[in-house]
Amino acid sequence: MHILIVEDDRTIASGLQYSLEQEQFTTTLCQNVADATKIIEQQLHTIDLCLFDLSLPDGSGYDLCRLVKQQKDTPVIFLTAFDDEVNVVMGLDMGADDYITKPFRVRELISRIHSVLRRYNKQTSSPILKIGSVEINTQDAKVKKDGNEIFLTALEYRLLLIFGKHTGQVLSRAQLLDQIWDMGGDFVNDNTLTVYIKRLREKLEDDPQRPTLIKTVRGIGYKVER
Repeated sequence: MHILIVEDDRTIASGLQYSLEQEQFTTTLCQNVADATKIIEQQLHTIDLCLFDLSLPDGSGYDLCRLVKQQKDTPVIFLTAFDDEVNVVMGLDMGADDYITKPFRVRELISRIHSVLRRYNKQTSSPILKIGSVEINTQDAKVKKDGNEIFLTALEYRLLLIFGKHTGQVLSRAQLLDQIWDMGGDFVNDNTLTVYIKRLREKLEDDPQRPTLIKTVRGIGYKVER
């Protein structure tokens, strides 16, 4: 697996590179947006995951994330010194797959990298997506819970499919709206999204008042467990 690291702090960068290579990853290290942009434009097809520092001397990790996601759905994890809601939501809205706040433990970061890569590999290798006891068969668009088929409307199914493809990841409300907006001619606004989340919980949760499958992340959005 090839990881692109973009980090301007030389101490953090060299530590990351050493630790990841000890885990048998191949790494490419850049310390600014300009160099990273060249790598992304020329070598993105060889990169399996990107680690982007948010604050860089000639720009932002946001710019690099946007560039990556415009070309290919390559996973992105942000390294950020800003543990505040605005920066987290902005990164997630751009399509980032995860973030970790400095200072962080290298073992935790490596665990998150493996988790994101497993999620991406699972999406490409199996027609069955799982959220706890719920199974989504993407080939015939059927949903089962504990072996029993659950009947969903088209929009409920599309929303569940988004969750199923991003298990373990926090999804902001804006991200969800962007992905289901006007698909199939349906008008979806923020209030509509709330209604459909409620309906999914009523159909899938053992106790909709205490959801364990589709959890609310206060101030950000939702997260589904694996």
